[in-house]
Amino acid sequence: MNILVTGASGGIGGAICCELQDIGNIYATGRNEDKLKQLNVKDYIACDLTKSADILAEYIKEKNIDVLINNAGEYIYKNIEDVNYSEINSLYITNLISPTYLITKTVPYMKKNRWGRIINIGSISGVMGEAYASIYSATKAGLIGLTKALALELAEYNITVNTINPGWVDTKLGRESIEDSTFTQEEILETIPQRRFVEPKEVAALVKYLISADAKGITGQSINLCAGLSVGI
Repeated sequence: MNILVTGASGGIGGAICCELQDIGNIYATGRNEDKLKQLNVKDYIACDLTKSADILAEYIKEKNIDVLINNAGEYIYKNIEDVNYSEINSLYITNLISPTYLITKTVPYMKKNRWGRIINIGSISGVMGEAYASIYSATKAGLIGLTKALALELAEYNITVNTINPGWVDTKLGRESIEDSTFTQEEILETIPQRRFVEPKEVAALVKYLISADAKGITGQSINLCAGLSVGI
């Protein structure tokens, strides 16, 4: 099993790489090469998906990737009227266009072997919507639609496609999101039924399960891993 994790230099991506060590060859990509070097993976490639998607596409073909984990993501918290074209473009490329493009490059090998796993890391913001993060919410909602359509298209090839939607996660990006918002950490915790942030290892464990044979009947699903945030307070 050859597994590619994008955004592996971040908190969730790093946890996924660690969790999957015992089930296959882990290949990692991300922007921060220093952090990629610290991962115990078979190989890595440092790149920016907004600029180097073609390089990563060639890497996918070279490594015969049959498990793709689209984890890379970017977040902006702003009034809609203050968001500029460059920011819109960057978020769509990172969060939706690049994952879609990478899927087009992995599917031929998966079809040939009649087996594959595609797991997209979305967000609860793509399920519920998040004020002042409308572009982010839109891109993550797009991943959910992509997941449902591809699950139907690829089911006969034993390829499953699912999206995991984390809520607030205890990562550097999550903490920066709080700093960018108008709310304190305590105020955010009050909106979460379990009164806690999701840990990266929880997301990683769910990824591992969705890859397993026990989850072969789970496809086209949008799974909320959010400490109850999606069902209210």
